[in-house]
Amino acid sequence: MPPMKWLRNVFPLVLGMTLIASPVLAQSGLDALSRRSDLFGWEAVGKVTIDNTGYCTGVLIAPDLVLTAGHCIFDRDAKRPRAPSELTFVAGQTGDSSIATRPVARMIADPQYAPFAPLSAQTVRHDVALLQLAAPIPSSTAAWFRVGAAGGKGTQVSVVSYARGRSSELSWQRNCTVFGHAQGVIGFDCDVDHGSSGAPVFDRSGVSAGQRAQIVSLVSSGGRKNGQVQVYGMELPAIVAQLKSNLRSGRGVISGSEAPAKSARILAPDARRASEPGKPRILRGGGSGAKFLRP
Repeated sequence: MPPMKWLRNVFPLVLGMTLIASPVLAQSGLDALSRRSDLFGWEAVGKVTIDNTGYCTGVLIAPDLVLTAGHCIFDRDAKRPRAPSELTFVAGQTGDSSIATRPVARMIADPQYAPFAPLSAQTVRHDVALLQLAAPIPSSTAAWFRVGAAGGKGTQVSVVSYARGRSSELSWQRNCTVFGHAQGVIGFDCDVDHGSSGAPVFDRSGVSAGQRAQIVSLVSSGGRKNGQVQVYGMELPAIVAQLKSNLRSGRGVISGSEAPAKSARILAPDARRASEPGKPRILRGGGSGAKFLRP
């Protein structure tokens, strides 16, 4: 099937590489989760801080596993993966308090995510990373979410995220809509901004029947056109299953306190050369680093 028009119109949006304060933008349909009681049920959504210079949004999918955007674990300027020690997961931050804080011990990006490549449907499709925490966060403290399949055009979804102008508290958009879904890329009209990279997109259709919300995508890129936000994410089930398998086997895992050197070779998914003894094999990953577009 040829690419759909909306799929060719992927807007660049680098979310989460700044902590610079800015005025709160006029938002529609966003609820601020500014009190501990507001966080009930959303404690597993947190901030992935990046060496005290930036942040993304992440979400627990197991007591010690955080799902976020792939470009969050790469340093675009230095052209290298970040060291796990540069990242920390802060669950349920509200102001100066949080539910739990854990350093990242190991991490892995989708092996098909090309590092530092220009933004495209292909980079969005594979913009996923899995972080393993140094210690688990008990489910009694922050109950993790399961990953599920996204619906088609017209499906109602929900997003919980941090973003510029609201970096000290989570915001919840209860309802936004899928405007396109094809070839592994999903388009949403959810209200996000810088800092929302990796934010979980939820399907809450089963909540009325007593089922918990499921994560169906992550915020990867987007922009504003004619005053409307258009955000893009990916299908998750197959990617997450592969990342979990690779994490167990050690294939492509980035570990240790030191980031690979700038000149370190990033291996393509089909590379067969064994890594050096005692050093993790780094597969293809990356981030786009494009600018958020405004009208």
